[in-house]
Amino acid sequence: MRFTKDHEWVSLDGDVATIGITAYAAEQLGDVVFVETPEVGKSVTAGEGLAVVESVKAASDVYAPLSGEVLEANTALAEAPETVNQAPEAEGWFAKVKIADASAYEALMDRAAYDAFLETL
Repeated sequence: MRFTKDHEWVSLDGDVATIGITAYAAEQLGDVVFVETPEVGKSVTAGEGLAVVESVKAASDVYAPLSGEVLEANTALAEAPETVNQAPEAEGWFAKVKIADASAYEALMDRAAYDAFLETL
């Protein structure tokens, strides 16, 4: 699993990246009440908006950590947005993306680097 400074996580299986927000991000948001997942087939560019998550505190964009094409969206989150709070780094994923460049994954932070980054916040 790899991480961004915007608190997204990425898990890679071949050339398919599963993307979600970190436990830290879910905790900062508070109770998630709405999730808008991306459309299947949409092309995404690293750093651009991928999904939207709304909580009792705020609405936030979830940014694509990698470029590629959306293969699957976690539509179950529409009916159960609280899954993002309950299992942010597991069942609370937002999208699966066929990535364009596997080397971009390696450029993201590993868990130790992300934990060190959190200590600076």
